[in-house]
Amino acid sequence: MLAVLYAVCGVLCLVAAAWPMRPDSPAGVLWGLGLVGTAGAVALRLLSGRLAWWGLHAAVALAGSLVAVLAWRSVTAVGVVSLGPVVIALGLFAAYFFPMRAARAHVVLLAVLTTAGAFAAAPAVPALQWLTGVVSVIVLAEVQGRLAQNLRTAAATDPLTGIANRRAWEAEAERNLARAARTGEPLSFAILDLDDFKEVNDRHGHVAGDALLRDLTTGWSARLRRADLLGRYGGDEFVLCLPVTDERGAWEILEQLAATHDFAWTAGVATARSDDTLTAVLGRADEHLYLQKRTGRRS
Repeated sequence: MLAVLYAVCGVLCLVAAAWPMRPDSPAGVLWGLGLVGTAGAVALRLLSGRLAWWGLHAAVALAGSLVAVLAWRSVTAVGVVSLGPVVIALGLFAAYFFPMRAARAHVVLLAVLTTAGAFAAAPAVPALQWLTGVVSVIVLAEVQGRLAQNLRTAAATDPLTGIANRRAWEAEAERNLARAARTGEPLSFAILDLDDFKEVNDRHGHVAGDALLRDLTTGWSARLRRADLLGRYGGDEFVLCLPVTDERGAWEILEQLAATHDFAWTAGVATARSDDTLTAVLGRADEHLYLQKRTGRRS
């Protein structure tokens, strides 16, 4: 999407440079901005999916700087004010794709740069019209950011327990697995299966079962380290990703979790190997889980 913004702005600048609307239009600046915009669009498209987050932040900041330059070199007040939609588009992009704190920083930087460019321009820019545009960017970006944050939270969270759902857990676990393969640090996984959970629902109802799940996950979360990742994998099955933890360390953590509640559960543990996939390491943990069940070793 950022590549599209770069491409549209770059093409419009090239068109304005090739067919200037006024004799005193800054054709040289427009050519330069057009080439930077189109080259940036191509680079962003080619790097799609591989661009580091800092690179994406830098690209958004650069786009704001280019808009500020265009505002500064505009020869009419109308030309400056007409840049408002571009500023709004950049603000909404930052608000949708970045965390709230980073998005707000981008919007403030964007407002400061473009305002400086607008009031450094030769023509007198109507302050009220420009202020209206800046306030619109800030308000729209804040609303968009809050909505995007709520959507991301809802998409990644199990609604009953408040911990990571299966899709979000697997995505983060994959990143941890890749990091462990690069660094050589130990990484362990555990599958936790509640024993006789169906009896709780059958005897006391689903409300009691739901309350038990919330109590268990709340107690577990309080004992886990900040880097540990707890997720709900199925109805009564949970998964743990334990960075910088070998098998012995994983069992020590599980012992701490068992002390938070007297309801019994069984766990299977596997430590990742250098060539492991997430499916493979979870498969070994699952095999270990059922071995524990057969031998009667439970928490």
